Amino acid sequence: MTFVQIVECRTERPDELNRLMDTWIEQTQGRRTATHAMVGADRADAQHIVEIVEFPSYEAAMRNSGLPETDRIFREMVALCQEPPTFTNLDLVRDEQLQKAAARRLLVDPSSGDMSALDELLAPDYRDHDPSMDGDTVGPAAVRQMIEGYRTAFDFTFDIQSQIAEGDQVATRWVWRGTHIGEFMGMPASNKTIEAAGMTVFRFEDGMVKEGWWSWDGVGMMRQMGMMPG
Repeated sequence: MTFVQIVECRTERPDELNRLMDTWIEQTQGRRTATHAMVGADRADAQHIVEIVEFPSYEAAMRNSGLPETDRIFREMVALCQEPPTFTNLDLVRDEQLQKAAARRLLVDPSSGDMSALDELLAPDYRDHDPSMDGDTVGPAAVRQMIEGYRTAFDFTFDIQSQIAEGDQVATRWVWRGTHIGEFMGMPASNKTIEAAGMTVFRFEDGMVKEGWWSWDGVGMMRQMGMMPG
């Protein structure tokens, strides 16, 4: 279950506190378990600082707390505050809107060449179920390779039609549009504009996407390309 920690403090030195956080981010690169962090200043009281940090789970947050850099930075943070910081620990019980945004990003961003969502949102053992493939695609690296193959053959986009979220799953209905610019399944580039409708269901676990199920009109796509009779 996703875990969120809210840290509140009062300080007359917010700039130094901000630089301290930058130092922690730099020093824990590749080892910290926090997946998202926000720092805000109270509009009614600029000395009231609130930090919201998201982790995949409570256990991941505890591992993060155990980093020596975290302990050191926390002691320096206390020294900058007028009084000891307060902590509120939350198990996230509802985050459908965040999951919808993550699902949308996984579809839309890679088509433009931005693959960062794959590393940030796909679990290391993510499994992709697509009946058009010979078998499941497993892991972010394999998904990246598959997408790059499509990007070599098509200049394409995903047009998101609608989304429904329930529990740990998000269903997204989309229309895929692409221009055939390179070889695909042995067929040379035709520069034809191809369109296919479909739906993807992503299942989330501990803030990451663990599985994806695809259903789309592959037959219609091949007919438009001239690979099958109309």
